[in-house]
Amino acid sequence: MKYWRILASFVLALVLFSFPVSAQAASSSSVTSTAVNEEYSGKDLSGQNLIKAEFTSFILKDTNFSNADLRGGVFNGTILEGVNLHGVDFSEGIAYLAKFKNTDLSDAVLTDAMMLRSTFERVDVTGADFTNAVLDGMQVKRLCVQAKGVNSKTGVDTRESLGCR
Repeated sequence: MKYWRILASFVLALVLFSFPVSAQAASSSSVTSTAVNEEYSGKDLSGQNLIKAEFTSFILKDTNFSNADLRGGVFNGTILEGVNLHGVDFSEGIAYLAKFKNTDLSDAVLTDAMMLRSTFERVDVTGADFTNAVLDGMQVKRLCVQAKGVNSKTGVDTRESLGCR
């Protein structure tokens, strides 16, 4: 019995080394399913159920997502300029390489969101809850400059949720 295991292991190793499986790389945009460059600029999506919605390589200008349910949503390589995200629930969402510019994130719930490599320029975060959200350190410092208020849904102080000093 012992010899059979050794022989089977040897044959398996021989097969794996003789016919190696090639590794394939993928970019973050190739693993998401949303069409690139779909037009959502200027649309009113306020209050809508957008759970796990994916926006990949979009340019969103003046889009209204206020009070939308974006839990688990994805903004991958997306530019959000003049976008209204007031009161959204973006908990457990992903914003990778997203650019938030002139964006309203006031009273938003961003708990447990992954927001690495995203930038925030002239963003209103009054009352936003960033509890356990992952952001680049430089962006946290930038947001802390104007962070104030308490989230109306979670009762969490914005400065405290960002870890501002």
